[in-house]
Amino acid sequence: MIEFLQANMAPVMFMGLFMFLLMGYSVAFSLAACGLFFAFIGIELGMLPASLMQALPLRIFGIMKNDTLLAIPFFTFMGLILERSGMAEDLLDTIGQLFGPIRGGLAYAVIFVGAMLAATTGVVAASVISMGLISLPLMLRYGYDRRLASGVIAASGTLAQIIPPSLVLIVIADQIGRSVGDLYAGAFIPGFMLMSLYVGWVFLLTLIKPNMAPALPLEARTFREANGSAGMRSVGVLFLISVGGAVAFAKSRAAEAPTDETIVLSMCVGIGIAFTLAMLNRVTKLGLLSRMAERVTFVLIPPLALIFLVLGTIFLGIATPTEGGAMGAMGALIMAVARRRLSLKLLTQAMDATTKLSAFVMFILLGATVFSLTFQAVDGHIWVEHLLTGLPGGQIGFLVVVNILIFVLAFFLDFFELAFIVLPLLAPVADKLGIDLVWFGILMAVNMQTSFMHPPFGFALFYLRSVAPHTDYIDKVTKKKTARITTGQIYWGAVPFVVIQVIMVAILIAFPGIVTGSLEKTKQLSAEEVGLQFEGAGGVDPSYGSPGLPTGWGEDPKGPAAGDAKADALDSLAPPADAKAADAKADDPAAALMQEVAKEKKSK
Repeated sequence: MIEFLQANMAPVMFMGLFMFLLMGYSVAFSLAACGLFFAFIGIELGMLPASLMQALPLRIFGIMKNDTLLAIPFFTFMGLILERSGMAEDLLDTIGQLFGPIRGGLAYAVIFVGAMLAATTGVVAASVISMGLISLPLMLRYGYDRRLASGVIAASGTLAQIIPPSLVLIVIADQIGRSVGDLYAGAFIPGFMLMSLYVGWVFLLTLIKPNMAPALPLEARTFREANGSAGMRSVGVLFLISVGGAVAFAKSRAAEAPTDETIVLSMCVGIGIAFTLAMLNRVTKLGLLSRMAERVTFVLIPPLALIFLVLGTIFLGIATPTEGGAMGAMGALIMAVARRRLSLKLLTQAMDATTKLSAFVMFILLGATVFSLTFQAVDGHIWVEHLLTGLPGGQIGFLVVVNILIFVLAFFLDFFELAFIVLPLLAPVADKLGIDLVWFGILMAVNMQTSFMHPPFGFALFYLRSVAPHTDYIDKVTKKKTARITTGQIYWGAVPFVVIQVIMVAILIAFPGIVTGSLEKTKQLSAEEVGLQFEGAGGVDPSYGSPGLPTGWGEDPKGPAAGDAKADALDSLAPPADAKAADAKADDPAAALMQEVAKEKKSK
């Protein structure tokens, strides 16, 4: 038994974690307890040195010093303030009137507002609950199919997981060792592509079954002109002028400009044109724009300005994600004050919810740190690497198996648990296979999005169930009896959108440029190119006579060994291995201690 345990400690430890979870203990304490339990067993069996646990305080302090994680409470606080200040209500009311005259108009409005809330709040619960409270009664009142209505609201709320500033992307960036800005840039286009797929599904349904999503009746369209028209022509003209200005600005930028910067700046130009024209029309009272055009412009400007304040400054390199989150939180407070919605009760509720969520994330991260320390000490990362690198099909085989694994685990685990438990085991293998980790992180984020939509444990479905009518009720406007929404209708409504999310995963695997095309490319230099640049910069004088440099350095040698000579010269300038080890110990004591543990195991 002891021999079996010594030979298979890593898989036994992994199965032990799932046993802790199945027993009903919380994830954070299950991770920590599993790590400490198997560390004690490993030390007692002589597999691990007693000094292993000395690395734990260093790792915990490393988490506490991580500035990137400060973005989580900032973005959470921003989202809660916006959700409670009535911004979602104004957006849904205005966009619903804008799209109301067409079939599926309310569904389009929910998807559009879901994307807007995702880009301003980054919190799935806030988006789903807000749209469920405001839009669901309207959609039921005007004859929308219950499965379509519930599915659209739940799926649109989950856009907050992939569209920046997503909390999930912050956690993933921390786990895979990449910058939050790179993941935000890579997720920008896929997020809006997913929104477009949702719109396409609703449009297809309105063609096949028009009765599932009827247009708003005339009496429900409240924004009308004096002559009785809806004022849609004015909205169209203003939209075309704004888009034309944005496109002209985008074409005027250099071809090598980053895609995300071009998109953000072009959107700002288009929004600025629309706002300027609307203000001129209101001040001069020319009557060139309809009430609908003015209303849409002035309702959309505050959240769009907040999006630029957060994402624009991050993409343009003006602010880090943490600083962008702080500015977003301040901007949300200013918007709440301007709308006269900020009160002590609202502020207390937002701060209380932010503290709870931040503590929840930090406790899971601390538990995951304890687990990973022991798991790596028993060579668990090597076991996972051998398990996954041996799959047939190379990169594609690895991606297919990993995505199926994440999809299945999402039935039982939420995105935080997947990000803290599974992702740290997969990312090193992906890196060794030559997979871009930013692309891999976005791929996992889209896949983990299904954890919110999976029947029967999807959190977005639970959020919607909490605000959907449980019993039949009398509608306040029509005075007619309206049937309740069943849990089965919510589950079946989510299924098509889960399929769409899986299709999005397949698209990202087939076309990785959708993600990587938005990232700035860094040129990789060979040893010979580094030597030439070093020589050209005058870093070494060949006549100085340094004993470490080969003869002919600085000349133009002929023959195949020229590049090798310069590479050897560069190697000779590097510090010795002992010096590197000493620097490593000074920079990262925890890593140095893990190296000592590995050496001690090899010596045994």
